[in-house]
Amino acid sequence: MARAPHPALRRLGSLLASSALATTVMLGSAAVGGSALVATAAAAPGTCSLGPNGAVKHVVYVQFDNTHFRRDRPNVPSDLEQMPNLLNFMKDNGTLLTNDHTILISHTAGGILSSLTGVYPDRHGQIVSNSNVRFNGTGFQFPSSFGYWTDPVVANAPTVPNMVTPDGKNAPAPWVPYTRAGCDFGAVATANTVLENTGTGPSGDITKVFGNPSPQATEAQQSAAAPPNTAARAKAQTDFVGFAIHCAAGAALCASGQNDVLPDEPGGYPGFKGLFGAQEINPILDSTHPYVTGLDNNPVVDPFGQPGFPGFDGMSAAASLAYTAEMQEAGVPVTFAYISDAHDFHGVAGNTHVAFGPGSQGYVDQLKAYDDAFGVFFSRLASDGINKSNTMFVFTVDEGDHFAGSQPSNPSCDGVTVACDWDSLQDNHPRVGELNANIDTLMAHQHPEIPIVDHLDQNGNPVYNFTVHGDDAPTFYLSGNPDVTSDRVRDFERATATLTAHNPYTNNTDTLMVAMADRPEMKILHMYTAGDPLRDPTFAYFADPNYFLTDFPSSTCETCINPLFAWNHGDIQPEIANTWLGFVGPGIKTLGQTSDVWTDHTDVRPTMLVDLGLPTSYDNDGRAITEVLNGNAVPHEVNLHRGVLQQLGAAYKQLDAPFGRLALASLKVSTAGMQTGTASDDLAYTHLDTQLAGWLGRRDALANEISAVINGAQFNGTAINVKHAMDLAAQAKALIAEVEAATP
Repeated sequence: MARAPHPALRRLGSLLASSALATTVMLGSAAVGGSALVATAAAAPGTCSLGPNGAVKHVVYVQFDNTHFRRDRPNVPSDLEQMPNLLNFMKDNGTLLTNDHTILISHTAGGILSSLTGVYPDRHGQIVSNSNVRFNGTGFQFPSSFGYWTDPVVANAPTVPNMVTPDGKNAPAPWVPYTRAGCDFGAVATANTVLENTGTGPSGDITKVFGNPSPQATEAQQSAAAPPNTAARAKAQTDFVGFAIHCAAGAALCASGQNDVLPDEPGGYPGFKGLFGAQEINPILDSTHPYVTGLDNNPVVDPFGQPGFPGFDGMSAAASLAYTAEMQEAGVPVTFAYISDAHDFHGVAGNTHVAFGPGSQGYVDQLKAYDDAFGVFFSRLASDGINKSNTMFVFTVDEGDHFAGSQPSNPSCDGVTVACDWDSLQDNHPRVGELNANIDTLMAHQHPEIPIVDHLDQNGNPVYNFTVHGDDAPTFYLSGNPDVTSDRVRDFERATATLTAHNPYTNNTDTLMVAMADRPEMKILHMYTAGDPLRDPTFAYFADPNYFLTDFPSSTCETCINPLFAWNHGDIQPEIANTWLGFVGPGIKTLGQTSDVWTDHTDVRPTMLVDLGLPTSYDNDGRAITEVLNGNAVPHEVNLHRGVLQQLGAAYKQLDAPFGRLALASLKVSTAGMQTGTASDDLAYTHLDTQLAGWLGRRDALANEISAVINGAQFNGTAINVKHAMDLAAQAKALIAEVEAATP
């Protein structure tokens, strides 16, 4: 249920401009201007030609949810091992990078959006996902991270974008480099590039795109008024959510479509149009049927059999890849597609949810279906003339998972030849399921000195002292946004650091806290946004990954097994943080599988843009992975000083990335400091916090300087001063060593 609007709520249900313009954009702690960041004129429609010598005629980007390269049990083949059609395609035709990393917190929205934008969450606003917690002055709100790109964070803050930059602007959209180059861009359930709700209020997606009044708004209103769990209630989502085509300026495909409005886009974005939802897009893709046929030969329909969007959990490989192929065949040369996870049972088109254990028959069957879909997909595209000679293929994943469960009844099983039995009970409890723990109950029992309820409002309703963003890496929000160095916050942090819970799998008492980050450390981890401080947590808490900590609903047991969910992410463990990334196509080296290059999500966008020869309107936090790019795919200055840039890039990632060496070392310092002291003596914490703030300032200044060098060379052809570049790399290494030497 990776797409649930709020992790706690998942318990309740399934769920250019016409002339070239130089721009200066504030997307980070420093202004971006001087380095390569020129928005190009919109190309004529139908002229999509990208890459080395125009060799790339198609781009196919596939975004997986929770799909694993590493094994979850030693004798059970991993997800990718059970999808040899995909695995071998990447290894035999390009490069599969297995030392890739997610962002923090490691969730679907943040991971996908960092890959799409090339920046960390502090620059696109989704610092905690898959929803935010926002203190509005009187209480807490829980807006979803998933909303159309230009949506406000909440309806009662219409000027605050959900996708917010540090200076409060709407983050630049990921389809713009392609549409400005004359390439129509198809989005298949890809986060925030498609409509995500059917709201008809002032900030609803239907109003935003189609207007109100409009036929679409009328349908959405009728759908919202229909009885729950009916086809009529689902109709608007099926028709309008999940699919979009963002067209090049003047493209005939979108002549009857809607204005594609991006009011804060660097350089402006006038005159572009888009198509939104299956109601508009299906007839373009298949004129003989009201539905798109999945690669398993079944119609892509919602849980009630209605043609169109099946829901995000319903976007299996067969459904998602079918829409991708259909768009490519309909003349949409750039397609970005999302594929739902295979380790949960999603029922008919995503209408239910049950967690599988590694090697269970259902899990193996779904991976086999995914593998079959990729076999059909590659064969179909090849028959269309869409192949590695003229197509950039990119495959990536948002995060890994920690499996929460015990052992199957037949622990020697391999899942493929002998299915693993997770269904029988073990000591009268399930073998599969995360450990739900109610933070309110734990605090009340173990720290009664910390009040759960701060006071009663004028109607006698409780006003809570705090809330959490439920997760195995929960973020805590104390009501009133108190000063983070206050006694109230510090007493609370020290109390949560000691929390324990009973583990029904082992009968042990587990210490819940693994690490903690206060605000200076959250800034180091890129988990703090200056663009909307009301959504910034008081502190972040990285817990034992077997546990999902929540305060909602209040009836949640103190500690119990929840068999509906068993794959935890968000946290800092290697099985969650370490991901994979594959590239195939013109300009891409055929290196097979390699773990030699350290990368993370923010490197995806700059690598694609450099290989495709596209400009950027802002500095990326990531860098082009030149280790996988041929000489003819990179600018001359990059190729000339490739080794120097790679050394600088490697130091930069360890300096700036959430899972880089500096961040992981500083997290240990933060954790130690937050546990220290008393209300009357907090000098140790104050000293360590001052140290963290100092490292943060030096890190940001150095990272900005390195970023300007890398982005300038990659996108502006700026000459490399080798001595300066190597000096910057040395400074980065020295600062990293300093922080590591200070860790407890």
